Amino acid sequence: MNDLAYNYDLADEPDYEIIDGQTYMMAKPSTNHMQISGNIFNVFKNYLKGKRCRPFFEVDVFLSDDDNVIPDVMIVCNPEIIKKRGIFGTPDLIVEIVSPSTVRFDRFEKFAAYEKYGVKEYWIVNPASKSVEVYLLKEGKLILDEIYNIYPDYELDRLNERQKSLIKREIKVSLYDDFYVKLDDIFEYID
Repeated sequence: MNDLAYNYDLADEPDYEIIDGQTYMMAKPSTNHMQISGNIFNVFKNYLKGKRCRPFFEVDVFLSDDDNVIPDVMIVCNPEIIKKRGIFGTPDLIVEIVSPSTVRFDRFEKFAAYEKYGVKEYWIVNPASKSVEVYLLKEGKLILDEIYNIYPDYELDRLNERQKSLIKREIKVSLYDDFYVKLDDIFEYID
């Protein structure tokens, strides 16, 4: 078997995640999904260069023997949980990019697992609405902190100046005092 055929066979193997011992098959991501994932990873990587925390994408996370997930993007600040095979412990920040086939899973099963294992910050990114929901861990519960949206021109035209001034165009990352992510950077190249 040549190398190309071998690599093609590996690429065709389905990905899966395990939560509470139950296996869930994962659909292959769309190009918009991958673009957003890359955009977020690049912003995280540029900011974190030279810092203790590290960004990762599409890496196995072993939260426990019964919980193995593959977040779209994450930040890990504890170097002791970073191993060659994946992350063995809880990332500090996790980003999931939803699609119609994954939105329920990301909002319920994964949400509950991330809360249970103490993920400090959880983002749910919706490419269709160009929105980001940010949840922060407070007293053991992931609580909605803010919903960020890119507004289409027709909606902006209906807002008055005061309403426009209240629109947040950057996400404040809780892990650092000076870490902000622009919505335009997350949704760059997404129509």
